[in-house]
Amino acid sequence: MNELLAPIHFIGIGGAGMSGIARICIDRGFAVSGSDVTDSTALHALTLQGATIYVGHDEAHIADARTVVVSSAIREENSELRGARARGILVITRAQALATLLKGYTSVAVAGTHGKTTTTSMLTITLQGLGMDPSFAIGGTPHDSRANSHHGTGKVFVVEADESDGSFIEYHPDYAIVTNVEVDHVDHFADEQAINSAFEALVATVKKGVILCADDPGSARLSAFARKRGLESYLYGQAAEADLRISHMHTGSDKSLYRATWQGKTLGEVTISIPGAHNVLNSAAALAMTLVINAPASEAIAHLGTFSGVGRRFELRGSARGIRVFDDYAHHPTEVHATIATARLVAPSGRVIVIFQPHRYSRTAAFSNQFAESLRHADFVLLLDIYGAGERPVPGASSAAISSSINALGGASIFEPNLMTAIEAAVNFAREGDLILTMGAGDVTSLPPQIIAAINERQS
Repeated sequence: MNELLAPIHFIGIGGAGMSGIARICIDRGFAVSGSDVTDSTALHALTLQGATIYVGHDEAHIADARTVVVSSAIREENSELRGARARGILVITRAQALATLLKGYTSVAVAGTHGKTTTTSMLTITLQGLGMDPSFAIGGTPHDSRANSHHGTGKVFVVEADESDGSFIEYHPDYAIVTNVEVDHVDHFADEQAINSAFEALVATVKKGVILCADDPGSARLSAFARKRGLESYLYGQAAEADLRISHMHTGSDKSLYRATWQGKTLGEVTISIPGAHNVLNSAAALAMTLVINAPASEAIAHLGTFSGVGRRFELRGSARGIRVFDDYAHHPTEVHATIATARLVAPSGRVIVIFQPHRYSRTAAFSNQFAESLRHADFVLLLDIYGAGERPVPGASSAAISSSINALGGASIFEPNLMTAIEAAVNFAREGDLILTMGAGDVTSLPPQIIAAINERQS
C-alpha cells in the first residue's frame, strides 16, 4: 500500500494506538472520522482537533470514507466493517496505516516483550531535547510530552512496535530496537519457537540496523540472524561484548545511575530520573539508538536524564497519611517481578501491598505458577478477578489458584473479586510508610483515586 486515501474512517478510534494515528493523520491534513462504543476524553480531544466522531457503530458513518482503518479489537460482524467491505472501500489494519505514515522518514521501531513503551518514550524525549522534533506513536503517554503521538517536523519517526499479533512486520523500519524476547500473548503464539520466529520476521523487514540487548538471551540471539541479512547489529547491556556497555550501576529510590561505554570509549555517567534496573537497560537502548544515528553523546545523555516517566509505568497516583499509591501496567510475570522490585527500592522501610488484576484467561492459565512466584515477594497481595479483554474463560485460569499458590510459597494473599472490598482490605492493612500498588492491564487502573479517598476517610 503506497498511500492513505482520504477521507479516512477509524473503527475503534478511542484506543490509544488508533487515536494516536488519527491525530497524526489530522495533522497531515487528512479528513478524519471515527467511531467507538463508548465516549471518552480521547474522543473529545479528537473532536477538538477537527475529527468527526461518533459514539456507537453504524454503517452510515462510513458513507464518505475512501479508507477504513480497523482496530484489532473490532470483529468481522461490526456493521461499519461489513459495510466498508460490501462497498469495496479500502480496509486496512492499524499497523498498515502506521506503516504508510512511516514512509519518507528515518524510521525506528521499538519492539520487545517488555519495556518497549518506556524505551520508545525515552528515545522520543531524548530526540526532542536534541531539537530533532521526531514524529512518534507510542502505546503510552510520556509525562514530558503529555501526548502519545505527534506529527513532527524532523526526519525521524519513532514507533512502538507491538508483537501481540505479529503485525509489526508491516512497518519495514530503517532501524529496530528489540529490548527482550520472551513468551507472551499465548493466544497468538503457541510456544517459545513461535515468538522467536515472530521477532526474526521483524528483523527480516529492517533496512539498516538493529539494537539488541546483550543481557537477554532472546534478544541477543537475533544478532547473528541480523548480520546474516547484512544488517548493522549493536548490543547493549552489562555483558562484556556489548557495544553500549553498562557498568558501575546504582539504582535508588528516585533515580538510577551508571557509566556508559560505547565500543570501548567511555561516554560518561548517565543519570535517569526513574528507579529500576530494568529502566537502566531501557535507557541504554535509547542511548545506543541516538548514537547510531550520530547524535552527540554528551547532549543525548543530558536530555535522556530529563525523562520523567510514562503513564501507568510505576506511576505515582497520589499519597495520603504517609501511604503512597502507585499504578503499573505490568501483566506478565517478568514485569510483575521487576515492578515489585522497584517498589522495594522506593519504599525500603515500608511494606509493599499489591492489588493485582490478571489480564486475559489465556495468559493467566499459561503463567499461573510464575505469577505466584513473582507476586509472593510483596508483603500482601489482593487478587482480583481476571480481566478477560474479550476472551472466553479458559479451564484452569483462576485468580483464586494464584492466591493459593502465593500462600503455599510463604507469601500473604487473598482472592477478592469485589473491588470495593479489595480496596478496604488494602487500606486497612496499610500504615504510614507503606506503598500500595495497583497492577494489571485492565480497569484496575481506575482504583487509585478511590484508594486515596479511603485512606483519608479511615479512622486514625
